[in-house]
Amino acid sequence: MRHQIHTSRRPLVMGIVNVTPDSFSDGGMFSSTSDAVAYAKKLVEAGADILDIGGESTRPGSSPVSIDEELKRVIPVVEAFANKDVLISVDTSKAEVMRQAIDAGVDMINDVNALRACKALETVAENDRVFVCLMHMQGSPANMQKNPQYINTVQDVYDFLQDRIQVSVAAGILKHRLIIDPGFGFGKTLQHNLALLNKLKCFTQLNVPILAGLSRKSMLGAMTGNAVDQRIHESVAAALLAVINGARIVRVHDVKATKDALSIFTAMQENS
Repeated sequence: MRHQIHTSRRPLVMGIVNVTPDSFSDGGMFSSTSDAVAYAKKLVEAGADILDIGGESTRPGSSPVSIDEELKRVIPVVEAFANKDVLISVDTSKAEVMRQAIDAGVDMINDVNALRACKALETVAENDRVFVCLMHMQGSPANMQKNPQYINTVQDVYDFLQDRIQVSVAAGILKHRLIIDPGFGFGKTLQHNLALLNKLKCFTQLNVPILAGLSRKSMLGAMTGNAVDQRIHESVAAALLAVINGARIVRVHDVKATKDALSIFTAMQENS
């Protein structure tokens, strides 16, 4: 199952499971273990290929939580799905959470900080089983949307991800374990985000799978005027555009709608 990321001929859908009280779209809805597990099961039934379990919000302006609190939120959910017919990812930047998630059977570490936190790089390098997604973020969640600036948005993000790939490989993480994410909405204005989506195919030159997370984000609301819980149509459109432009994984809230749209794209590709 874990090799599906590289061998699948179709794009993979990562369903978001926020075990938090304050995430931007669904904070508090699944903050208990039982609610989170029940919701995750629904995502699997809807067709999720990967579950991305997060115990700390990274929305703009958010504050970090303690290691103990994050572990209390995510590890029971990981354990509920370990060795099941779905890939499990943990969305964290903390080395200790990574270590315990790996011990619990997680398949992927999804790090918005690209393994820059203390001991994070070493923790992932010590295990030759898990994938890791390296994401670009300017600043931190607490301040990332306070006047983000770039010399050249696409080139700056590309150079950062290229450097993190090189650092990861030098630390002993084989390149086939790496995934990259340009970090839509993480220290970017609407124009920065649109530039990245338009030029996403450039990132395929880094020769690792691309993950794109655009679901329900404020950039979509800025274009349509819709509230966060009303952005399903624009989220599906953005996911489809990301796949057309080279993404292999899309991280979404609305799994079934995204799967249905991508099935049309896949059928078209297979019959072209």
